[in-house]
Amino acid sequence: MASTITTVPADDRVSARSIGARLLSRPEIGSLVGAAVILVFFLIAAPPFRDINNTGTILYQAALIGVMAVPVSLLMIGGEFDLSAGVAVTTAGLTAGIIAYQLSVNVWVGIVIALALSLAVGLFNGWLLMRTGLPSFLVTLGTFFILQGLNIAVTRLTSGAVASNSISDMDGFSTAKAIFASEFKVGGVTIKIIVVWWIAFVALAAWVLQRTQIGNWIFAVGGDAAAARAVGVPVTKVKIGLFMAVGFFAWFTGMQLLFVQNGVVQSGEGVGKEFLYIIAAVVGGCLLTGGYGSVIGGAIGALIFSMVQLGVVYAGWNPDWFKAFLGAMLLLATIVNLVVKRRAEAR
Repeated sequence: MASTITTVPADDRVSARSIGARLLSRPEIGSLVGAAVILVFFLIAAPPFRDINNTGTILYQAALIGVMAVPVSLLMIGGEFDLSAGVAVTTAGLTAGIIAYQLSVNVWVGIVIALALSLAVGLFNGWLLMRTGLPSFLVTLGTFFILQGLNIAVTRLTSGAVASNSISDMDGFSTAKAIFASEFKVGGVTIKIIVVWWIAFVALAAWVLQRTQIGNWIFAVGGDAAAARAVGVPVTKVKIGLFMAVGFFAWFTGMQLLFVQNGVVQSGEGVGKEFLYIIAAVVGGCLLTGGYGSVIGGAIGALIFSMVQLGVVYAGWNPDWFKAFLGAMLLLATIVNLVVKRRAEAR
């Protein structure tokens, strides 16, 4: 009797994907291509851009946005926003400076108190969000105005001006500056220490996001918080933790701001910076709807921002065009990210 061979159809769930499909599934691929195009463009259009000595400046400008783009990217992947991130940086710097000056204590005392306050602000944002169910846009917008008002009012009250008193001659200043705002040379190129910190933070956050259970939780709560909670994901703890991460990085950036400016912080700084952090994250592949994105992409987004900002100057163009380009870049990145995600899911 002839035997019959039955062919079992391949399971699409375990079928191997092509290299192209795997690349398209990476959130940062669009920003990486964009960064390469912008780099080549300004290498041609702006001769000073080719000067190796300007590399340090470009990396420094990218790091100033990129450090905060790390937690903002994680938060957006988790499905939330933080509009208070920009002024929170200024709050941290002002707190450390004012505490140290007014109490005449070691600068590190002010730094530690500023860290506690920054974490408390993040904790408050996350707790209020989960307690009330209000959109993070509204919760953090309220925090934005509170911190902005306190920054100006407390600074005027303590210093009689719109800037904090200098702490450059106080104990602990030199050691703190070495950690937060020093610089060194590599082959003649001056590198700010924040660039090194930025790379380290990106590497650590990318590892957490891609290789740990916490990373899986972040994607889960951003994709569907109700479904994540149903399978045992601690949604409340994850979201509060993400807001506290923003607080930590705001503290770190605030310390850099304080010590790079010789111990003085302007109380009005930081307003509008939150949008730059969000733009870097979106350009880097984070969707506004949550559940999708990349910390590495956020870093590339910050680098794109820096290259364009300085490239316009190096090319001798009118800098007024920069903001128009920034808006167009944000819209284009949002559309590209959405298309790439849909095509990757369809394969």
